[in-house]
Amino acid sequence: MNCGSVPVVRGVMLFASIIVIATTSSRITNAAESPQSLRAGAFAQDITPPEFPISVNGNMADSLAQAAHDPLHARCLVLSNSETTLAIVVCDSCMLPRELLDEAKRLASEKTGIPTSHILISATHSHSCPTSTGVFQSDPDAKYVKFLPVQIAKGIEQAHRQLEPARIGWGAIDEPSQIFNRRWLLKSGEVSEDPFGGVTDKAKMNPGYSNPHVDQQAGPIDPQVSLLSVQARDGRPIALLANYSLHYVGGVSGGVLSADYFGEFCVRIARHIGASANKVEEGKKSPPFVAILSNGTSADVNNVNFSLKTGPKREPYEQMGIVAEVVAQAAAKAYQQIQYRDSLPLKAREAEVELGVRLPSPEEVAAAEKRLADVTERPLRGMPLVYARETVLLAKYPATMKAKLQAFRIGQLGIVSSPCETFTETGLALKKSSPLPATFTIELANGYNGYLPTPEQHQLGGYETWRARSSYLATDAEPKIRSTLLSLLKAVAE
Repeated sequence: MNCGSVPVVRGVMLFASIIVIATTSSRITNAAESPQSLRAGAFAQDITPPEFPISVNGNMADSLAQAAHDPLHARCLVLSNSETTLAIVVCDSCMLPRELLDEAKRLASEKTGIPTSHILISATHSHSCPTSTGVFQSDPDAKYVKFLPVQIAKGIEQAHRQLEPARIGWGAIDEPSQIFNRRWLLKSGEVSEDPFGGVTDKAKMNPGYSNPHVDQQAGPIDPQVSLLSVQARDGRPIALLANYSLHYVGGVSGGVLSADYFGEFCVRIARHIGASANKVEEGKKSPPFVAILSNGTSADVNNVNFSLKTGPKREPYEQMGIVAEVVAQAAAKAYQQIQYRDSLPLKAREAEVELGVRLPSPEEVAAAEKRLADVTERPLRGMPLVYARETVLLAKYPATMKAKLQAFRIGQLGIVSSPCETFTETGLALKKSSPLPATFTIELANGYNGYLPTPEQHQLGGYETWRARSSYLATDAEPKIRSTLLSLLKAVAE
């Protein structure tokens, strides 16, 4: 397989503020080992499919990739003290089904002894990765679905095998220049038709540049780049877990896979903080540094500023390089201010919440089936036909679905998970209400349950609320998930 390289493009940064949060001591602690003395290991497991062509999801119609532009990884971090062990994995994937991730956790737990409830696995939401979950006209690649959990488990096992005495710190910095709320409110009197023939939407996703029918964005952004830095006791970088609330960037050439800006960030941040691929001391090679970028709460956010008259023209991969560089430079600035502790508490809590499903009525299913029966051309063209197919498939779902939620505590840092494409409002509310000084959300974790609009955003309508396998949870799902995550945070904060 020939993998090309992403061009290096320097971006312009806008730094709003730096926030660095440390534990009570501002110095590096090198006291005698205690029950909370830390060990850490990290490993980037290659999950590039071994066979091509392969289905790529993330769009309304399926496409096939013939090769990989850059390798895909499951980036694994294991943290441990004598009381608890945690594993955090971020996979280059659009979305991952719960069954696949449950299997990966089972395999990893058997090899390492880490409880499955202490393993968090998420997808980045790159739209140029193999199909693992059926959405719109892309169906999972059976061989890849079988291959992936084994590879993820191998990565966790290797990270666990590399555990060594470590120290940890965390911080954050604002970088608002690359994120824009993509939902815009329609002006009074304006009408936008949904795929079902309705005209009640008050919001429109991606309205286009200088659209005269919209006047303001329908929600906020979260500009924060959150960091968890892990080093060996001598200061050698082991891993850096970052979190940023940006949907994806795109700009990938047709017919290839790519980790998008998530993968490119990992390459660039290593260079910016001086983390070499490996280091040889006294004849012993240390494990390679592993950078990880997780997706925050970005369901309503992208990298396109529709308030402009027109967008910039970019070559393939150019824009993701710009974004990765800006975010990496911001992260590197915050990284320099982080302070470390080599002994601190690790905690995990997990819960399931049962959520309603917005099932179509028998009449709606019958109408969708009739519409599809008259069409023989594939792929289906036009949103009404695509959503008719979604209606038929969604009718097979149960009336309720269980979602898995987690909260991890690493010192005074809280990390929560959401199995959904989560709106920025939810992430900001969790940060504000968290009992811990620093908190961030990793979305698309431990399964895929579609979009998670707030009840208020449901009232506005728009793409993210249109009923499909990508958006099927009941309108009260977000308050239930938010409440449960806050309860889990309170439990780990005690």
